[in-house]
Amino acid sequence: MVKAAALNEHLWVAGLPAFMLSITGSIPKMTRHAFLTTAITATILATWTPVAGRAGVTLHVAPTGGDVNPGSSSRPFATLERARDAVRTLKREGKLGAHGVTVEVRAGIYELPKPLGLTAEDSGSAQSPVVWRSSKIGSARLVGGRFVGGWKRVTDTQVLARLDPAARGNVWQADLRAQGIVTNLPDPPGLGSSDPGLEVFFNEQPMTVARWPNEGVAYIKEVEGGDHDHRDAKADPTPSFVYEGDRPKRWTDEPDIMLHGWWVWDWSDQRVRVRSFDSEKRSFTLDLPSLGMRKGQWFYAYNLLSELDRPGEWYVDRLNGALYFWPPSPIEKGRAMVSLIPSLVTMNEASYITLRGFVLEACQGTAVSMSGGSNNLVAACTIRNTGGFAVSISGGTHNGVVGCDMSGLGDGGVALRGGDEQSLTHCEHYADNNLIHHYSRWHPMYRPGIQMIGVGCRASHNLIHHAPHIGISFFGQENVIEFNELHNVVEHANDAGAIYTQPGMDEDWNERGNVVRFNYLHHVYGFQGKGCVGVYLDDLFSSMHCYGNVFYQVPQAVFIGGGRDSIVENNLFVDCKPAIHVDARGLGWCKGIEPYLRQRLAAIPYTKAPWSTRYPEMQTILTNNPMAPMGNVFRRNICWLGRWDDIEAKARPCLTLADNLIGTDPQLVDAKHLDFRLSKDSSAWAIGFKPIPVKEIGLYKDPLRASWPVDHPANLAPSGNATR
Repeated sequence: MVKAAALNEHLWVAGLPAFMLSITGSIPKMTRHAFLTTAITATILATWTPVAGRAGVTLHVAPTGGDVNPGSSSRPFATLERARDAVRTLKREGKLGAHGVTVEVRAGIYELPKPLGLTAEDSGSAQSPVVWRSSKIGSARLVGGRFVGGWKRVTDTQVLARLDPAARGNVWQADLRAQGIVTNLPDPPGLGSSDPGLEVFFNEQPMTVARWPNEGVAYIKEVEGGDHDHRDAKADPTPSFVYEGDRPKRWTDEPDIMLHGWWVWDWSDQRVRVRSFDSEKRSFTLDLPSLGMRKGQWFYAYNLLSELDRPGEWYVDRLNGALYFWPPSPIEKGRAMVSLIPSLVTMNEASYITLRGFVLEACQGTAVSMSGGSNNLVAACTIRNTGGFAVSISGGTHNGVVGCDMSGLGDGGVALRGGDEQSLTHCEHYADNNLIHHYSRWHPMYRPGIQMIGVGCRASHNLIHHAPHIGISFFGQENVIEFNELHNVVEHANDAGAIYTQPGMDEDWNERGNVVRFNYLHHVYGFQGKGCVGVYLDDLFSSMHCYGNVFYQVPQAVFIGGGRDSIVENNLFVDCKPAIHVDARGLGWCKGIEPYLRQRLAAIPYTKAPWSTRYPEMQTILTNNPMAPMGNVFRRNICWLGRWDDIEAKARPCLTLADNLIGTDPQLVDAKHLDFRLSKDSSAWAIGFKPIPVKEIGLYKDPLRASWPVDHPANLAPSGNATR
């Protein structure tokens, strides 16, 4: 771990190889940020670019190759597994060479029968890395499913009778078992597993399992036995509720009706099977315990052949192995695919391995999973149509994801986890320059674009947009969120944040030294325009430095939920209502968690170095009104075209507010066209406001980017939005 003179300096360089750290101070003509970005790029490129006189071994894979071949340019292998085994043989025989090996995978589609498993014996080294790369970015596709053929229009009279009249003549069917694609389909999607199971994609786009209503949700009219949640003694393990309308009368022949509902809270969902329903009483009885149920909450039904009533919907008859599908375009001119295997690439204690330039798609879980190891990299890949995350990194050090495009994900984008809380040792995992959008298809809540748990993770220069819930979540110590752009996230929740502390873990005084700086959050509105949060520190989460961010049309832009010791400074709030929120929940409804907070505090050596030297304020928590929001500072911020604060009366005496420019035109360069730089004559300079590097925020053009340029128009505020 780098021992910098100041924590801020340490956070700037978190995640960089040691040799870079020794030279950052000798670059006077470049900004530190620009230098570090260039240094990262140069380091990664060094593992890709052949150097005269230093060429390593190259093995070749091609769809037209053969595994009996030697893997040469003229006689390539056919499979990735054969190439992996060849790398192992070269290592055992000492023939790998001093400069590593490259497995060059030529353009084509590779249907993987199982994940490519890489372990410690597949590792490279700093001088001799192992690089798996597509011969051209985006040309080699690693597929976790099978293409489906043998389509026939539905002619079975019983099936046609179940279909909506509009669908008859438009629905096709294929026999998955006859094609050897699947042999067993025991459960409907979402039952007994966190993953969706088999899914259907057409022309590289995720299709929708047949559902009702087609758009939006239906609402609970009444809860039988009254509203309740899981904490109530009267909670029914098989709850029933009354719905509106008569559409379910068509479902009498459906064997596995599934409901996906937000049964109690806007921010918590659950998929359950229908045990029974009464179309005359208009009531459903659920088969599994739920979180509870409240009148007015919402749900939709799915896995219904009788609701296959528009293009893009599908249904699997799990008893007979038949796939029914209404293609959005002529089926003979497109390609349908179903997902089969759980993941595409797994790395277990592997090191110095790069995956570069692939398209990874159509697996039922997470596409790339790393456990342990160090200095692994996923770069310039397009990762789409997964049932889980795009990339998951857990344990190890210096592992990262750079320049990837991710979309159509069942869960979130990148999950980073590592470091040691006791010693504050950084894992130095990172996600940089990634495009992550239209994710959390299957699990719409708590599957963020980027998740960071642990010590010393970094998310930088990512663009995250159009998602039902969180953009970036974090928990732990000394994690950095910088130069990211987020918009149109939290579209299906309200009590949630675009940048949010990790739910279920945020009740903690120990979460220290996290930095949120130079990010641009805009056009964030919440579900049905009811409002949500920009940067959200929930339930006494403490100690964040929120610096130099731009917030535009973000309700409750910075939210401190009773926590301590956060500094919010030099931020620009435009049309935010309010810009800041602070409450004293620890002195009220949340005071019952104090024993847990004390237990967590006692679990770390906060009275000893490095804790005591980095966070001296922790020494007095227990004697300084511990449940109050003490030590929060708001200074040198700008609030324009919105409302400044929503501060609970009991919290106000605990805060420091100084030199904020509120309600005065800061003279932005061109706010109408979203140029939020300050003019030379801005009155903000007088309060000591420092320039925000707005031109450096977001994606940047780079050889490591999977695509360029990137177009990402923002959706404007929905009608009735609370912030307008």
